[in-house]
Amino acid sequence: MSYVTCLRCRGCGREYPVEPLNACDFCFGPLEVEYDYDSITRAVSRERIAEGPPTMWRYQDFLPVDADMALDMGTGFTPLIRAENLGRKLGLENLYIKNDSVNPTFSFKDRVVSVASAKALEFEFDTLACASTGNLMGSVAAHGAKASMNTLVLYPANLEKGKILGAAIYGATLVAVDGTYDQVNRLCSELADNHRWAFVNVNMRPFYAEGSKTLGYEVAEQLGWLAPDHCVVPGASGALFTKIHKGLKDLVQTGLIDSADTKMHIAQAEGCSPIAQAFNDGSKEVRPVIPDTLAKSLAIGNPADGPYALRTIAESDGSAVIAMEDEIVEGIQLLAQTEGIFTETAGGVVISGLRRLVNQGVIKPDEVTVAYITGNGLKTQEVVESVVNPVHISPSYDAFEEAMAGR
Repeated sequence: MSYVTCLRCRGCGREYPVEPLNACDFCFGPLEVEYDYDSITRAVSRERIAEGPPTMWRYQDFLPVDADMALDMGTGFTPLIRAENLGRKLGLENLYIKNDSVNPTFSFKDRVVSVASAKALEFEFDTLACASTGNLMGSVAAHGAKASMNTLVLYPANLEKGKILGAAIYGATLVAVDGTYDQVNRLCSELADNHRWAFVNVNMRPFYAEGSKTLGYEVAEQLGWLAPDHCVVPGASGALFTKIHKGLKDLVQTGLIDSADTKMHIAQAEGCSPIAQAFNDGSKEVRPVIPDTLAKSLAIGNPADGPYALRTIAESDGSAVIAMEDEIVEGIQLLAQTEGIFTETAGGVVISGLRRLVNQGVIKPDEVTVAYITGNGLKTQEVVESVVNPVHISPSYDAFEEAMAGR
């Protein structure tokens, strides 16, 4: 069973029924899922979780979907890797990489869409849709196919080819929009008002966002039921960042871990860093920007959860860091050449940001630090094409030896 009690406005606190709603009628604030934590505490235990499936659905008691509606494609419980090589490069003794690029459609978006698609089936929608910066459209298309739903994905027309292909292969209806993600999102809000479609990040957003909490649960479990000292998370809308923190707090509230004093650090790209800029300016207001960044998956100029990301930073004594555009590819290469993990541009932002935090003395050498890698590099191959520089030889031993001697 689900332990959801209601939806609640994050602005004024008004309660709403558990329906496909995402904004308060009174103050227009975003709605969030509320739970009966007393009942969850009585039901949940480390042993119960360990007996669950080796996927994100082992944490079903914390999710807003009845267990029998779960759409489990094998998402989650992804590797938490001790990054010894990268740690030595950066001067960190306890660095871990949470590698979420190995989910079914190769990004963390499978977590949020797994929840949203299951809830859409519960609400008896027949069409699954989204506004996407890239990774989300592939996940929506795949889950829609698995659920035998119609799928519709809208996205900025300048997205990477790999991400467009990654949605098309599942048979989704693709709509390329000549505009920014923020313009695409506004269009989808209008469509959601006029069609009975489940837009995962519009009318289904309160439920969708809850899937990201599982990245907090998993890391704590994989560390032996301990919260890390630091988390470095890529920032687009800010929802992933806030929900990882919420996941850690959930574990404290239900007695599964003793404490969570984790400092949360959000990493954004120079060409689209409204949350980080607000933090650096000491402002509580996140001012929209026009994105111009290599990291297209983070190119949300008007982040819906921006103010809440700032609250999470303040509450956790964390920070925000900006990765320079010319450092993004360096971050991708550094992770690949130390830990054998090929990440997309968002991961390059995280690794670049992590390096800056270490150089600034924010993260100390012995502190347990988790860097979240949320997407696979095969989706954005064009940004690292310059590394391809083969030696051309004729098919003979002598030619090989001569070429190698020259190197």
